[in-house]
Amino acid sequence: MSLELTQGIGPVAIGVEEEFHIVDLESRRLVPQADSLLSQLSCEQFVAELQCSMVEANSRPHARLVDLAGDLAALRRSAVAAADGLGLGIVAAGTVPVADLESLKVTPNPRYQDMLDDYQMLVREQLICGTQVHVDIGDRDLAIIVGRRIAPWLPALLALSASSPFWLGLDTGYASYRTMLWSRWPTTGPLGAFTGAAEYGAMIEDLVRTGTISDPGMIYHDVRPSAHLPTLELRITDACPRLEDVVLLAGLFRAIVGGEIDAVTEGRPAPHVRTEVVRAATWRAARSGLEGELVDPLDGTLVPAPQLLQGLLERYRERLEAAGDWDLVAELAQAALAHGSSAARQRQAFARGGPPDVVDTLITETRTNIG
Repeated sequence: MSLELTQGIGPVAIGVEEEFHIVDLESRRLVPQADSLLSQLSCEQFVAELQCSMVEANSRPHARLVDLAGDLAALRRSAVAAADGLGLGIVAAGTVPVADLESLKVTPNPRYQDMLDDYQMLVREQLICGTQVHVDIGDRDLAIIVGRRIAPWLPALLALSASSPFWLGLDTGYASYRTMLWSRWPTTGPLGAFTGAAEYGAMIEDLVRTGTISDPGMIYHDVRPSAHLPTLELRITDACPRLEDVVLLAGLFRAIVGGEIDAVTEGRPAPHVRTEVVRAATWRAARSGLEGELVDPLDGTLVPAPQLLQGLLERYRERLEAAGDWDLVAELAQAALAHGSSAARQRQAFARGGPPDVVDTLITETRTNIG
């Protein structure tokens, strides 16, 4: 992803990375077939991931949300067509219901193998997929400041994306169990209160020196300055079966980032929200998704998810309108609430036909409305 647009010149460039599980259509289990799938995808926008049972698709940067949607749809079409030819299924979701850890493999490149040596079971159990959204911020100091300011609103985006209720054959009781699995790593959670890029860089150097991480790419905060792009990167969200929800997340995240850039430029203070409250709000979003209550970061009270989402839309409406995104994002938000979370839909599928029905539902949703 090569971002060329800058702040202040129309809508800011935005891009998305989508991670996909690879499943066998007969057993509905994860299978280590990334190499086979990638060999059928000539597009340079697909890459391997940590596990041999997943691949990642990288959009190009776009100023218009509708163009991003078209790019993502084309990438999904390519992945689905390649999988169909191999008798495989593609699933965009935080987790899939059933996996056999013994049959799965970590991708055999030196970086991933070093991670396996260091982190052991955390790596072997890292059978999760996310959606990462990048928004162009060329100033790394600004990215650090804005990343901290937007932290209270990220749990709402997690709730919108929640798609991982099942883990190794069990209903976890969570809407996003991927969040719980991620939280075991030492560099996850809210971005710290860094004063700027220099202090952030010093933190990374400390973690590398202690052997906690091997490189900057192993910083897994809910949001972070990208390790390889001039962007602020959203990382808290699950992979989303419905393409429309990915586009919604991208539009909302760009508006939140843009709104807080405006606030910094105008000298407006950030709301004071304790890190502990942000962590609690993240846990609540992971537990409840869209079907329960979420923590309002402005006063710490529990409110219904639709109420919080509507408040978020209104808070950043000016930025959404400036980008020409308001009508589309408002429509997608209403559709997301009407459909409910993927976690809820998966539980309905499980009640109909167990894990096979869940996987079939996810496969169908992943390939719906992609042209």
